[in-house]
Amino acid sequence: MILQALSEYYQRKTREGGNELPPIGFEKKEIPFIVVLDEEGRFVDLEDTRTGKGKKKTGRIFIVPQGEKRTSGILPNLLWDTLDYALGTVSAVKAERLEANKREKEQQRAKEKRAAFIQRIKDTFPEVGADKGIKAVLAFLEKGDFQSLYAHSLWDDINRSTGNLSFRLQNSTELICQRNAVRRAIVEWVTERKKQRQRCLVSGEVDSIARVHPPIRGVWGGQPSGADIVSFNRDAFTSYGKHQGINAPVGERATFAYTTALNHLLRKGSRQRIQVGDASTVFWAAKDHPSEEQFVAWLDPDPDDPDRGTEAIRALYAAPKSGAKPIDEDNTPFYVLGLAPNAARIAVRFWYPGTVGEVARHIRQHFNDTHIIHAPQEPEFLPLFRLLKASALQGKVENVPPNLAGDFMKAILVGMPYPRTLLAAALRRVRAEHHITYPRVALIKAVLTRNARLFNHSQQEVNVALDLKNLNIGYRLGRLFAVLERAQKLALPNVEATIRDRFYSAASSTPRTAFPHLLKLKNYHLDKLEEGQIIWLEKLMGEIMDGIEYFPAHLSLDDQGRFAVGYYHQRQAFFNKKNLDN
Repeated sequence: MILQALSEYYQRKTREGGNELPPIGFEKKEIPFIVVLDEEGRFVDLEDTRTGKGKKKTGRIFIVPQGEKRTSGILPNLLWDTLDYALGTVSAVKAERLEANKREKEQQRAKEKRAAFIQRIKDTFPEVGADKGIKAVLAFLEKGDFQSLYAHSLWDDINRSTGNLSFRLQNSTELICQRNAVRRAIVEWVTERKKQRQRCLVSGEVDSIARVHPPIRGVWGGQPSGADIVSFNRDAFTSYGKHQGINAPVGERATFAYTTALNHLLRKGSRQRIQVGDASTVFWAAKDHPSEEQFVAWLDPDPDDPDRGTEAIRALYAAPKSGAKPIDEDNTPFYVLGLAPNAARIAVRFWYPGTVGEVARHIRQHFNDTHIIHAPQEPEFLPLFRLLKASALQGKVENVPPNLAGDFMKAILVGMPYPRTLLAAALRRVRAEHHITYPRVALIKAVLTRNARLFNHSQQEVNVALDLKNLNIGYRLGRLFAVLERAQKLALPNVEATIRDRFYSAASSTPRTAFPHLLKLKNYHLDKLEEGQIIWLEKLMGEIMDGIEYFPAHLSLDDQGRFAVGYYHQRQAFFNKKNLDN
């Protein structure tokens, strides 16, 4: 299903026209440097396609013949490659890292790579004279006189680079590897290869079966050279005497389509990907649809333009009431795929095939569940990364447990309960750091609200703001703790360590061990206050404690969450009252 949906996305983008995705047998590649030749194969110039400054310079992207999947062997690309393949020279960057004896071996290997590079061109174009571009490249490479190139002012940049280079004829706008003769040769090579033909599991058509699949690049934390989704690199993974890709027969065309589509979605600067914990998450629709742009604005708005994300979410709320066809009723298929690195492979963290309408409803419900009162300067809708950071050690996304981020995303997309581990993680950070923040309480409130709605209909859902009618023991004790802290702050405004710093963990998990002492301490604080403050605080504490006959020995995980929400709600009520008084 995943490969089929990706393959269909490639077909869709191809039908829509443009050059976003390359044709079969080609790929998009960054080519920083171009060697310019005349028709006789003489060196003319070096061209620098890079833009930007310093280490952030990037080369122009070209459509070139698809590169080889390399391991340890010598496998040249066609008419473009790195310095050691294209010119038989070990770059200065690489040579500096090698010892003298290894440097000589690497230089010898570079000569072998250059010979293979030349042979690849000859094998692909038996009639060299049929195209003047091919003829010029072979003349230049076989002559092997690169002194003019070495003397060029750009040579030092190339020599200290690990990027690719290619070739272009003088007075031509296209690379030699983009000429019609090359395109025809690759099409013929793709269509005429005699490989084992079977019915493709993805397309259902009879096709040559891909023995190995092109690498997937761009997964956060993965190998720069790419990794595989489909791979049979050990005998233990094979069966019935089949080898490599024949164990799961996917045709050459479908293989190219799904890998090209996925690499396109994962590319640098893609607006159809977000990072969810360790999962690089991509999304697309079955047809050109605004949701492909809106999805990232809903869950991961641009920090440089947060208002755009807010407006997109507000539009999502208004959608059921507007338009000839509300988004909630849109049955356009929509897909979300989360990928995480796993050595030389890629693990599927989550996969969601649904519709645009379902995604819109579930994301809107997610924002309903996480909605809670907050300071005016805080964002109205919390981005996904802020919620995940709130549950992580040191507030770093890389510290989010791998499965937690994936389970959280699945819960949002499907409308299922949030993972219990999310509640535990948020409470663990609260107890460890004693910071009951807006994102953490929003997470806690969301888990409790959704569980009450889906599982325990008799359990009261958690309100957005202070709920004076909520009689849950955890919620009331959280409110009481906030009042006791308020009394301390009024009595001792310059105190460095509040009761929250010293007693929050005990009060929220084992109230019986903390509250008797806190109530005694409260009397000491009240003695320092004015009569009006004393009356106000004692009245408030009396209302909260009305009906509480004893302090429980322990609070369940859910009630610890309600304790945090009650504490947060009561503090927000204090702030609002202070603003009104001012």
